[in-house]
Amino acid sequence: MRKQPVKVGIIGSAGYTGGELIRLLLNHQSAEIVFAHSESNGGNLISDVHLDLLGETDLRFSDSLTQDVDVLFLCVGHGNARKFLTNHKISETTRIIDLSQDFRLKENARFKEREFIYGLPELQRTAIESARNIANPGCFATTIELALLPLAQKNLIRSEIHVNATTGSTGAGQNPSPTTHFSWRNNNLSAYNIFQHRHLAEVGEVLSQPSGIVPQVNFIPQRGNFPRGIFATNYLKSDLSLEDAYELYETYYAEHPFTHVSRKNIDLKQVVNTNKSLLHLVKHESVLLIISMTDNLLKGASGQAVQNMNLMFGLDEKTGLNLKSIVY
Repeated sequence: MRKQPVKVGIIGSAGYTGGELIRLLLNHQSAEIVFAHSESNGGNLISDVHLDLLGETDLRFSDSLTQDVDVLFLCVGHGNARKFLTNHKISETTRIIDLSQDFRLKENARFKEREFIYGLPELQRTAIESARNIANPGCFATTIELALLPLAQKNLIRSEIHVNATTGSTGAGQNPSPTTHFSWRNNNLSAYNIFQHRHLAEVGEVLSQPSGIVPQVNFIPQRGNFPRGIFATNYLKSDLSLEDAYELYETYYAEHPFTHVSRKNIDLKQVVNTNKSLLHLVKHESVLLIISMTDNLLKGASGQAVQNMNLMFGLDEKTGLNLKSIVY
């Protein structure tokens, strides 16, 4: 067990995922935030941007970097992590956890001497424990992969997969856009990137293990009129009985502390503000339905990133992640 705190640097700390990381790490007994970087907020109090942290910390945003960190979290937009590493020299001893999509696919997993491991603990915990660099999975990808992983690992995906998933507005990031402002989002629902969402590529790579066959995933993402959380229905044809399916899922996730299989129906508030993923199964004739849910900012982003950090540094996987759902 590590005795010294893990020294942490955060790039892009003024956004949603950066803010969530700060909140988690301030309450992490084995981590110390050395700097939280923001080019546009350098010198400002973190609590002036993340207002809920008023009274929690006197830290200020940094507009410069220090090499003296054990791990660097990259909370930047897609495409910007690779640019950042190109433009900045990072110590070889510093581990990197990237929350963008830049290094998730196998064809993009190497950057100079650094090789990035796909950071889904329920798939490859052992590889993460020895990794120097992690590509944190996407929020939709995490939710879909956890719904289907037990089937994929037993080569039991033998038909097209249909997924309908609704995400909260925080999934679009902090910068305002026509589809994120309140007057448009409130009391509204819309689909986007139909059949073409960027997370499908990483989903395909995960579900093709170990068969080598990439299944057809028909994915309809939707914008919900709530701030956070992803609620997904995933279904496919299956010869498994409901009882056999439950036994498969319960066995697969028995040793994974954040993914839970419920034999009762589930609702989104059970996971919001937690690092949990919840699953519920339904069998109708030849179709197996898996309901899956995550908090897009926690298990779908910053929470999973901290989970990966814990594994990389020999800490208990759950450290700093004992969070309470909102319930009401």
